Amino acid sequence: MDQPSPSRERGVRVQLSGVRRTFVGEAGEVEVLTGVDLDIDSGSFVALLGPSGCGKSTLLRLVAALDRPDGGSVSVTRGEPASQAPIAFVFQDAHLLPWRTVLDNTALPLELTGVGLTERREAARRELSRVGLADAEGRTPAELSGGMRMRVSLARALVTRPRLLLLDEPFAALDELTRARLDDQLRALWSELGMTVIFVTHSILEAAYLAERAVVLTPRPAQIVLDRTLALPSRRDASLRLEASFAHEVRILQEALERGGA
Repeated sequence: MDQPSPSRERGVRVQLSGVRRTFVGEAGEVEVLTGVDLDIDSGSFVALLGPSGCGKSTLLRLVAALDRPDGGSVSVTRGEPASQAPIAFVFQDAHLLPWRTVLDNTALPLELTGVGLTERREAARRELSRVGLADAEGRTPAELSGGMRMRVSLARALVTRPRLLLLDEPFAALDELTRARLDDQLRALWSELGMTVIFVTHSILEAAYLAERAVVLTPRPAQIVLDRTLALPSRRDASLRLEASFAHEVRILQEALERGGA
C-alpha cells in the first residue's frame, strides 16, 4: 500500500513525567506504574509492548483522563487545554449497541454531544466509507464479522476527528489475515489524518509493522526498558515483514522484553 508521509498538524503532544499508579486490592497496595517518563511528539505512532498486567492499559487510561495518577503528571497539549483536544479510545471489544444500525453506532459520539441527525449521519457515512464499510450502514452488529465490527468501532472513534487515538489491543481477537488487513488500514488512516496514535499490543510483529516508535515496559510495577525509534521505511506493505531490517527490529524488541523480565 503506497502511503504518503503523515501530516502531523492534527496530532497532540503527550507527556508523562514521573507517573506512578497504585491500586488497592485484597492483598494490599499493588504498584502498577512507577516513575514512567514518556514524551510523544505530535502526530507520532507509538506502540506500547509489555507482558500481561504490566500496566499498558492503565497508562492509556491515564492519558485519556479516565484515571488519575497517584504521582507525577500527564499532559496532552497542542496549544490548548487537554479537555479541548478530542481523544478517541478503541478497545479490544467493539462495544457496539446491538439494536442500532452500523450508521447510528458510528454516529453515536456526535449524537451524545448534541450534533443534529443529518450532520452526524453525514459524518458517520464519511468515516464508514473511509474504513471500507459504506455498503454496510443499514446492518446491525449481529450481521457483521469480527473484523467488520472492529472497523465500525474505528469509524466511530474517527467520527469526532480526534487529535489523539488510543487503541487497547483492538485486533487481538481476530484471525491473522483479518488482523493484517486492519493493521494496513489503520496505518493508512494515520498517514491520511495525521493524529497522534498510541497502540497497545502483545504482538511484537504488529508493533514493529505499525509504529514509528516502540516503547517496551517491564512487568509491574512497569518501567520503560526500551524506547526505540524503528529503523524502517515510512511506506510499508506486507513485503516489509520479509525484509532483514524488519527481522532486526523485531529481534531488538524481543530482546528488550526478555531483558525486562517478560
